[in-house]
Amino acid sequence: MSQKNETAILALALLLTVGIVGGSFWWFSNNGVKIGNNIIPNQEPGNNSSLQDRISFGEKFFTPGDISPVKKEGVQALAAKNYDQAIANFIAALKLNRNDPEALIFLNNARIGSSKSYTIMASVPFGTNPNVSLEILRGIAQAQNQVNSSGGVKGVPLRVGIANDDDNPEISKQIASTLVSNSEVLGVVGPNTSDSTLAAGAIYTSGQLVAISPTSTSVKISNFSHYVFRTVPSDFMAARTLANYMVRTLQKKNAVVFFNSQSNYSQSLKSEFVSSVSLEGGQVASEFDLSKADFSAAKSVEQATKQGAEVLMLAANTETLDKALQVVQINQKKLILLGGDDVYIAKTLEIGREQAVGMVLAVPWHIDSNPKSDFPQKSRQLWGADVSWRSALSYDATVALIAALKRNPTRDGVQQALLSSDFSATGASGTIRFLASGDRNAPVQLVKIVPGSRSGTGYDFEPVR
Repeated sequence: MSQKNETAILALALLLTVGIVGGSFWWFSNNGVKIGNNIIPNQEPGNNSSLQDRISFGEKFFTPGDISPVKKEGVQALAAKNYDQAIANFIAALKLNRNDPEALIFLNNARIGSSKSYTIMASVPFGTNPNVSLEILRGIAQAQNQVNSSGGVKGVPLRVGIANDDDNPEISKQIASTLVSNSEVLGVVGPNTSDSTLAAGAIYTSGQLVAISPTSTSVKISNFSHYVFRTVPSDFMAARTLANYMVRTLQKKNAVVFFNSQSNYSQSLKSEFVSSVSLEGGQVASEFDLSKADFSAAKSVEQATKQGAEVLMLAANTETLDKALQVVQINQKKLILLGGDDVYIAKTLEIGREQAVGMVLAVPWHIDSNPKSDFPQKSRQLWGADVSWRSALSYDATVALIAALKRNPTRDGVQQALLSSDFSATGASGTIRFLASGDRNAPVQLVKIVPGSRSGTGYDFEPVR
């Protein structure tokens, strides 16, 4: 490739990246479907926020962007314990934007008012990743709305609080300490990243409070604690599935991996993929660290080609996705592309476009992967749009907590129920059971990027059958 062409491609990738991050237009869920309008990060709240500012049961909102006056009025009414007014406001807000999970959670909390309830918390990164936070809250809100609409947990409604942890391990630990000290909190859904889950998990363990992460995949979480669970398969499962597909289906044996050495998730997925490829009889010729200041997509792809690589595996995390997408542009569809679940985002479709067609990703769930499930239909009816795997696995985490609360609505009772050999619940992605390691023995779904119209980008993710 000429230096002129290389420069042009990198400039295009940078331009598209800046346009997506800085522009004012639609956000998408991670399967490429509209989920909100003009979401632009605002001051709610930054890294300097006090812990009090980071926790809400409806007295403050975290969703950035343009907030309707009626939602703001609802928040004010709920803070003033004017529950009837808050209910009316949140109902009106949802008529304006039915796809707002925060408003639905606040509505259900307002309906509970000062009555007896069982309380769980969501630990999500609103300050740094509002889109992922909304995806996670959609699953939690749907489960809360479902159980409360049907009479609650044996007659007792479920109250949900939201904690903004910014995907920051230190902040996650501080939030965990606060939640542990509140005896009313009986379980936590989250945190989002593996780094935050491992950091906060130590606090939840010492405080004997269960946390179920719907999105943390690092293998280090397996057997980490009897109080830390997850509804998402570990990186071991994703890596084995990708390696098997590469060697047995694609008949390719030589790969290179792009990863972020500063991310527990990225390190985990990379290491598991290297081991899995070796077990399948293949090899990983090189590993490229996306977090290095001198990383060059062009030089890395050139080196991979010289080493006879047939496959580029993108084990990027959110922070290094832009660099991974530069690799996609530079590659020009010459080498096969594989990736992990953090690459499963609308930005990949927007920037990758034709150069990303054919890329295969390992994800925990896809809305079209199980035609027999009624969850896709119910979620579409509720939100007016398709939901991502984060919503589905967050729904499962909340359903698991609800099932445990039905057995014994105490912290010890919840933990013992989840570890019980006869525990099971039905979630969006099938039966929910936990191993002694805290893992859920669930399969991984491969998806491929194809031309399509559903996302509005001209490209879609579809299951690999």
